[in-house]
Amino acid sequence: MDTSTAPATGKDRPTRRDRTHYLYLAVIGAVAAGIAVGLIAPSFAVELKPLGQAFVALIKMMIQPVIFCTIVLGVGSVRSAARVGKVGGLALLYFVVMSTVALGIGLAVGNLLHPGSGLHITEATASAGAAQAADAHGSTTELLLGIVPDSMLSALTSGEVLQTLLIALLIGFALQAMGPGGEPVLRGVGHIQRLVFRVLSMIMWAAPIGAFGAIAGVVGETGVDALKSLAVLMIGFYVTCALFVFVVLGTVLKLTTGVNIFALLRYLGREFLLILSTSSSESALPRLIAKMEHAGVDKPTVGVVVPTGYSFNLDGTAIYLTMASLFIATAMGAPLSIGEQVSLLLFMMFASKGAAGVTGAGMATLAGGLSSHRPELLDGVGLIVGIDRFMSECRALTNFAGNAVATVLIGTWTGGIDRAQLDRVLAGDDPFDETTMVDDHGPAVAAEQEPAPV
Repeated sequence: MDTSTAPATGKDRPTRRDRTHYLYLAVIGAVAAGIAVGLIAPSFAVELKPLGQAFVALIKMMIQPVIFCTIVLGVGSVRSAARVGKVGGLALLYFVVMSTVALGIGLAVGNLLHPGSGLHITEATASAGAAQAADAHGSTTELLLGIVPDSMLSALTSGEVLQTLLIALLIGFALQAMGPGGEPVLRGVGHIQRLVFRVLSMIMWAAPIGAFGAIAGVVGETGVDALKSLAVLMIGFYVTCALFVFVVLGTVLKLTTGVNIFALLRYLGREFLLILSTSSSESALPRLIAKMEHAGVDKPTVGVVVPTGYSFNLDGTAIYLTMASLFIATAMGAPLSIGEQVSLLLFMMFASKGAAGVTGAGMATLAGGLSSHRPELLDGVGLIVGIDRFMSECRALTNFAGNAVATVLIGTWTGGIDRAQLDRVLAGDDPFDETTMVDDHGPAVAAEQEPAPV
């Protein structure tokens, strides 16, 4: 019976994939149209910005249910709590190491290019910097206390990913301790997960509208002039992020797992397009979870590494904070010493935790760090307000790539990956089901073990 079922699923997939293929072609067209409208009618384009904001809000609405279901299923179904602890500990260690590497690369390139020379601070620019500092995060203590929700249910509605992560882990461990008694709950959560992913696939059809509004609003607000004067910083930042992803992450991935970075990024191509059009890596978080499970990474690994990485593995943000700080210091005529660079950037790296995926959070962290370490440089933050959205896109893309690579690496190191399945997926032999967005690799194995419930 299993043999007869498999071909039917394979026949369904090409049709579904073709439909979504047209959807993402429409997203590309919408991005091009948004750029055109932004250049031709800037004032009108700015009014379209809420379209992009509404789409991102729809995606964010689904993030906490997706994370909750994924972690509860992953942790609750694994036999040993030590397995989850091993995954989490190794992931955090890896995140610290890679963030440090990203900081080092940003420092090297920033000191080599010396961006910011010849720019001037106006009164408007200074006020923009002060406004960003007001949005910066509070102390580390406030950040840690913010992980604890007001109630168990509020963790699913607060909008705070780390709160959802905490409650989902607690519930997952509780179900794990219940043994067979927790299986009905796990099956129920599994059904809820399928429902959540189906709703998410419906929301994705609004992606072209969201992309059009987001891009039109950005181009309408920024224009071309701001980009010309800050081209050195932008190009330097883009090149640095590319070097980090393709050279650093690509080398680590190849040497550790034998996986080609280009094959992995090609598999996640639609997610990169979604991030590019919305400037938020959070918009692709639910799809990354689904795709990593489909690629053969087990649920506990995906459930722990991906949500945690979105708060603690911010490689693109680390590079941005580094280069932006050096840019501002040079533009203000007050270059930072090496000691000041390291001190300031380590502070901002930790202050940025928990802000992943939020457009503009990186600049708020930058302003807060400068305000506490070198207040005289705060006025310079306004220099990069005009291009921050374009740099935000690159930050988000780099952060996303880093978390995808981290998931494969941690899965390999902890034995939580089906390498044969990963090879099939990256080779294109087992396409991702865009309609249900539910991994049918793991359930297929479970179905053989427990035919009755199916």
